[in-house]
Amino acid sequence: MAATLSNGNGYHEAAPDIYNATSAQDIQHALQELSQREAAVTSRLDTLLQTQKDVSRQLSRLDLARAQLGSQVVSTRAISNGMLSSAASTAHRISGAVKKLDQEQAAVKSTLDVVEQVAELKACVLGVHGSMGAPQDWETAANYLHRASQIPDTVIDGAFADEIVPTAEVPDPPRQTLDSAAESLCALFLREFEKAAKEGDGAQVTRFFKLFPLIGRSDVGLDAYGRYVCSGIAARARSNMSGTQRKDGMFYANTLTKLFEHIAQIVDGHEPLVERHYGAGSMIKVIERIQVEADLQGGLILDTWADERRVSRKLTDVKSYPFNFLVQSFLPSQKSAFSRSDSPAPGSGRVSEDESVDMKEIDALLSESAVMLGRWSLYSRFLASKTTPLTEDPDSKLHLPAFIVHSTLQKKVADLLIDPFNLMATFFFRRSVEKAFQLDEFPTDLTLNPNKSLGSNPPFITSAVDDVMYIVNQVLQRTLSTSQRTVISSVVPSVGRVLGSDFFGMVQRKMRDESYPKAAIQGALPPESLIIAFLVLVNNLDVATDYVKRIVNTSLGQPANAQQSNGHSSLADSFPFGNEATSVEKTLHNMESGFEVKTTELINEAIEVMLKQVMRPRLRPVLNETFRDVDYNTTAEDGAREDQDTPAEDLVAQRFERGWQAFTLPIKRIVTPANYDRLITSTIGYLARTLEKRIWSYYGRVNELGAIRLERDIAGIVAAAVKGGKYELRDAFARCAQMTLILNMEDDEWEEISKLSGVQLERETGVQWKLDAEERKRVRSIIKDQA
Repeated sequence: MAATLSNGNGYHEAAPDIYNATSAQDIQHALQELSQREAAVTSRLDTLLQTQKDVSRQLSRLDLARAQLGSQVVSTRAISNGMLSSAASTAHRISGAVKKLDQEQAAVKSTLDVVEQVAELKACVLGVHGSMGAPQDWETAANYLHRASQIPDTVIDGAFADEIVPTAEVPDPPRQTLDSAAESLCALFLREFEKAAKEGDGAQVTRFFKLFPLIGRSDVGLDAYGRYVCSGIAARARSNMSGTQRKDGMFYANTLTKLFEHIAQIVDGHEPLVERHYGAGSMIKVIERIQVEADLQGGLILDTWADERRVSRKLTDVKSYPFNFLVQSFLPSQKSAFSRSDSPAPGSGRVSEDESVDMKEIDALLSESAVMLGRWSLYSRFLASKTTPLTEDPDSKLHLPAFIVHSTLQKKVADLLIDPFNLMATFFFRRSVEKAFQLDEFPTDLTLNPNKSLGSNPPFITSAVDDVMYIVNQVLQRTLSTSQRTVISSVVPSVGRVLGSDFFGMVQRKMRDESYPKAAIQGALPPESLIIAFLVLVNNLDVATDYVKRIVNTSLGQPANAQQSNGHSSLADSFPFGNEATSVEKTLHNMESGFEVKTTELINEAIEVMLKQVMRPRLRPVLNETFRDVDYNTTAEDGAREDQDTPAEDLVAQRFERGWQAFTLPIKRIVTPANYDRLITSTIGYLARTLEKRIWSYYGRVNELGAIRLERDIAGIVAAAVKGGKYELRDAFARCAQMTLILNMEDDEWEEISKLSGVQLERETGVQWKLDAEERKRVRSIIKDQA
């Protein structure tokens, strides 16, 4: 390996490897390099030798300075040991004396504080004794006891107080004196409070109520106040229940409302007084005591309501209702339409199923139950707001207090209101759906003749849709008014199930069994009445889906135009506990989406039926007539002759437009816009495929002039087909348009395009090609193979 040598600048370079030299020139070059490096090393050594004297001189100066500093250190130690030691000792003694003085001063101050507190204690004891004597100044006595309660227990129970405070008038120890006075005053205040409450003297009630905290008996005062308030609540509740209007449909709901309103007024009106004299949060104890009375009075109202309204009997009738009409409607053997009513014939002696359950009574029970549930929810939210500590977090949620969750009234609400409401609401909706189809009527005077006017106004649907959707809205609004998540989670899915089974199933059965547009004779068109009935039933599905969306949006407090929403949901006000609002919103959306999925699927199937049974058979003769006697292998002389007679470029488009509108416009008048968009989209897709096949069929029968005319005819047909529709409908004819485009290309242009592919082809032509390279060649051969 090559050796390394310093280059004179502090770093090393590899020395020339003289041992590996292969020629005299290499040896000379290596020797020259070594000579230069030797001179550099010699120069550095000379420089170091020249600076050696300066270094020695500096070292001598450092030795001298070290000797001088040594003497200074010795002198400093002598000063510290001789002069400062006494000063330090004096400072230590002074510091200890100051500290001792501070301790003595603190002891004196503490002693003075004890003396002052004992003096205050003695004044309070004498004041209490004096006020409770002949003057009978209860407020002053209570204030003295309150002042005494501010004195530490160690002072009151201390030996010094036991020695100083007792006097000849009050010989007992201060603690015993204060406790006896407090007990005596508490019994006195309680007696006077109850006396004032019995006499209805509000001023005296307030006077003695304010004194309990001063003598340290807040619990006794709050308990007495609770009993006083509850007695008033009980008296008011008995007065409300003694009314003679019990048969009134809202009597018990109004009675329960008055109970809750009375309690709310008491809590709101007395909370400031209680909080001011008993401290923050004291009202919660009163509210808990009030709730016990509310459980008693509210439970009495609900029990009486259930008995008077015979709720259990109604539930038995509801559970046993057979729904004969709906059940028979779905039997496979049932082919004919039902009569408008399933009631028995007059004089038959059989009781109608309509009379087994009185729907008016069920409706009235649901209305009254919803009001009572709504009032209970409002009352619960009110108490929750009064008992939940206020926080600075605006997103914090209310929580139902435990004394509400475990109250007996809550259990009665669940047993007598919530469970029956859920059951009766589901029955009411399903029975309403059944009744709506029993009385279902189709719109009158509908015709596919464009020259005749329609006898009713759009949308053309059967009466069952309006009837059922009215009930859907009524049931949902009534359910949401309860503000009970358990009710929402039961009734709303039940509404969705009934819509998805009974309503949807009835429409589906009618479409399949009664109005399926099938021709009676092979090759003929279905009867006009069947086509119209089928379209009306498809409208039912579309309009019902739209109704459900609007009802759900209204229930969620959302405007029809989403841009107008301020982002605040009304559900948050009605369901403030935890994530109830989110859960309710999800439940409503699930019902809406589940129904929409089913209706959309059936609508798409119905569109396919219309396309197969009506649109395609009508479209075939239109296309045959459109291209009748049309020749695309014409000469220039033929074109000149046609120009003198009838303009050929307008003939095909006019024929098609006339035939197209003859069978699409009558249908457009009847179906809903959304259904027409679906139907026309499918029909145009079929038309585009048919035109494409026709263009392929002209292989060898199109010359250059004919290709121009073919392109013009296809463009005219496309314009007529998409007139008045969405612009996206033109996309279905992209392949046809590209085929005619290729047919009319110049040879040099075609040669250039045929060499391109992929992204480059689209960039050069500005066309997103639907035809692959092989298809483009085949299209070009339609005209190119001409002789």
